[in-house]
Amino acid sequence: MDFLFSLNEENRSTIRKQFKRRFIFSKGLDEIMFRTGLMILTAPLSLTQANVSNHLKYASKLIKDTLYVHLQPYPGNIPVKDPSCRMFKFQTQPPSKEIQKLIGTVYSQAAAICQNIDVRVLLGHIRNGEQPMEFKPHTLQTKSYDVVFTDISHSDKDSFKDVIKSGYDTLNDVNVETLEAVKATEGDTDATKETESDILPSYRHIVLGGTFDRIHYGHKMLLTDSCLLCQEEMTIGVTDGVMNAKKTLCELMLPTNVRIQQLTELLLDLKPGLELNIVPITDPFGPSIVVEDMNCIVVSQETLKGGDAVNKRRQEKGLSKLDVHVIDLLEDVHHGDDEEVKISSSSQRRRLLGTLLKPPKPYKSESGPYIIGLTGGIATGKSSIAQRLEKLGAAIVDCDKLGHSAYTKGTEAFDSVVKEFGDDVVGEDGEINRKALGPKVFADKSKLEKLNAIVWPAILKLAQAQIQQHHANGCHIVVLDAAVLLEAGWDSIVHEVWATILSQQEAVRRIVERNKLSEEQAIQRIQSQMVNEARVEQANVVLCSQWEYQVTQVQVEKAWALLKERLNM
Repeated sequence: MDFLFSLNEENRSTIRKQFKRRFIFSKGLDEIMFRTGLMILTAPLSLTQANVSNHLKYASKLIKDTLYVHLQPYPGNIPVKDPSCRMFKFQTQPPSKEIQKLIGTVYSQAAAICQNIDVRVLLGHIRNGEQPMEFKPHTLQTKSYDVVFTDISHSDKDSFKDVIKSGYDTLNDVNVETLEAVKATEGDTDATKETESDILPSYRHIVLGGTFDRIHYGHKMLLTDSCLLCQEEMTIGVTDGVMNAKKTLCELMLPTNVRIQQLTELLLDLKPGLELNIVPITDPFGPSIVVEDMNCIVVSQETLKGGDAVNKRRQEKGLSKLDVHVIDLLEDVHHGDDEEVKISSSSQRRRLLGTLLKPPKPYKSESGPYIIGLTGGIATGKSSIAQRLEKLGAAIVDCDKLGHSAYTKGTEAFDSVVKEFGDDVVGEDGEINRKALGPKVFADKSKLEKLNAIVWPAILKLAQAQIQQHHANGCHIVVLDAAVLLEAGWDSIVHEVWATILSQQEAVRRIVERNKLSEEQAIQRIQSQMVNEARVEQANVVLCSQWEYQVTQVQVEKAWALLKERLNM
């Protein structure tokens, strides 16, 4: 930039702005980041569309958690020749197709740029009715914000802050950042004139449904369109129970009550004042085929057939037909080769594989090696993953193999087994005859529990000896490979639990192919074990071998790299 200009007020303001930004970024982001921000954009639609990407890039460098966006494009806010036009005030406006398109741009750009923050476009001031309507002040769910980003020219910063706080209250003394943008031209000031055909239809009662797992920008577009169309009441069905069973990595889905809570909090931010009915559903229809006074159902391109099915059922029940509003899907610019092109919850869950889902136990290097407890059900690829970890540098303690030597002749466990189950379980070679012992314990759950109470402590003792031997040999990370890690309580000696999971359909296929069992027998094997959800609940890291070999390898390598990063290795 050329700084050789006369120091009039405009130039002094420019210098101050440049100095401030250089100071901010020279300090480092951790020192100057704000938790929550409010972005107010008032330039004409065409200019705001052109500048959204740059505005979001700038704000995303300064925000940790949530960025609220208030869109109010109208000519009166543009710095033009008449100084009286520079004063900003909050106003309501109708839900036009152009505003709808602009919000779509904000969310699509946010999906590409702001992956680590929560961007929310506020809609409380966008509503149908005779204009102008009174703008109603709004308290955000975060209760406060720390910085305001705006494209508005303001000479009196304190007065401007008061205006902003009159619309969105905050307890904080906010900073104000003026956004740089393309200059407005006279032609741009007509960009927000709407005709009657540009205004979206409005409905008293809207209905929609979905998983709403880990709310993403695709969900936000679905909810935004619903809010723009809705005047009073919104009913949302959130999938529960059997509706989730066939979802990819359903074990990683948030509990239904958590998803409902997050959805409620988001909608209270987006459009306060709506009457919300958010309920769990265990079938594809939920309340949409029961409630008479609904007017419109909002669907995506993927679920359009579902909307038609709802109307068919309503017709059969003598209920009024719903208008069907279809939203476009948002492209996921970060999708991998093995992921969906659209932004989706299933892709987000896949990206959780190999990452730390909850904090590990405290670790001091002088206390011994770092121990990973690796567990998983039959045919989930646990042993294969253990081998991959061994190639990456981990030492492996195979508890399944130790089980064979835990009660050999001469051990305390051997004597305890014979005492509990009788001399007839001893074979001709003097060792425990598994074929004789098996029928006794597998036919009686209480006897199986007694056997486990004898054998599990013996296995753990052998495993701990191997762990110490690996540490003595200079190994810093040991993997305790154990199918019954959690059932036996061995997770008490590990720093992290890594669980391998697999869909039941794929697990059955593998068991039938590998173990030469019938499908019914395979299902019985699976159902006799701890369910995936229980393992995931206790796991720090989850891995899944559902897909091709290389996909699992990438997961394992990611998990290993993140582990070494946690341990500063």
